[in-house]
Amino acid sequence: MIMEPGTASGTNLRTDCTVDTDGRISFAVQLPSAAVPQSPPTTAHLLLRLRPKKGQPEKTLHALDLEPAEDGRLRAVLDPQPALAEGRWDVYLLPEPGAPRQRLRPGLRDLRTLVDGHRSARRAPVAVRIPYVTKDGYLAVRAWLRAAHAEVEGVDVRDRSMTVRARLHGVSLAEGASVRLRLRGGGGTVLDLVPQVEHDGRGFRFTAEFGELVTGGGAGSRVWDLFVQPGSAEGTAPVRIGRLLDDVADRKEIFVFPAADVGASVVRPYYTVDNDLSILADRT
Repeated sequence: MIMEPGTASGTNLRTDCTVDTDGRISFAVQLPSAAVPQSPPTTAHLLLRLRPKKGQPEKTLHALDLEPAEDGRLRAVLDPQPALAEGRWDVYLLPEPGAPRQRLRPGLRDLRTLVDGHRSARRAPVAVRIPYVTKDGYLAVRAWLRAAHAEVEGVDVRDRSMTVRARLHGVSLAEGASVRLRLRGGGGTVLDLVPQVEHDGRGFRFTAEFGELVTGGGAGSRVWDLFVQPGSAEGTAPVRIGRLLDDVADRKEIFVFPAADVGASVVRPYYTVDNDLSILADRT
């Protein structure tokens, strides 16, 4: 077994977590009866660790005070501010300074307030946090932090095209707005589309013709990443289109769209590992 430095193995400690309407996450840790402190713990913490990239050392930790509750558990609260950096945050119990930290397994996760998160307007920067269970059965928090975000509200896949409905958060559409399909690794190849914009300047829809995504491509796969350019003013940054504002931390294997045969190519929209929307054009 490969262990992280300063981490205890073989622990089965669990914590319940609840997300409220303001995005606040409350954790409740149930310790073994022999380990429950008789006085308010002044040294125990809940520790969130930003998972580093492979081969890189950990750099970012966020500690939360643990306080005893009337039900005998220890409670900690992760307030909406400061926002967590984008990435995956593993959750640990740190019993006292210098003691091995103990990774926590999930108990009850009450995420009901997140289900309809796309219905509320978000201010810039757009901060999202979703508690979830890792592949190896531990509790973690998935976080996104973006200057602005375009939330997918619907994708209608037809034989030769797809229509996307989305809504902007953190910025509004202005004159000269466009949807940009950017060919990944394509040296700046971009297909610009004109969106239909709703009266509030936030909602929009667009249709991408699959034939335009396979023209000129040889054998192999082509991936188009989807952005909305809010306006033509200098310095206006493109905004990634995706689905972040609900209770699903990882969509790629859960939300699978139908594929369309276009000549010698198979075209299919999909969500990336970051829950962003892209289109795969696979030509044999």
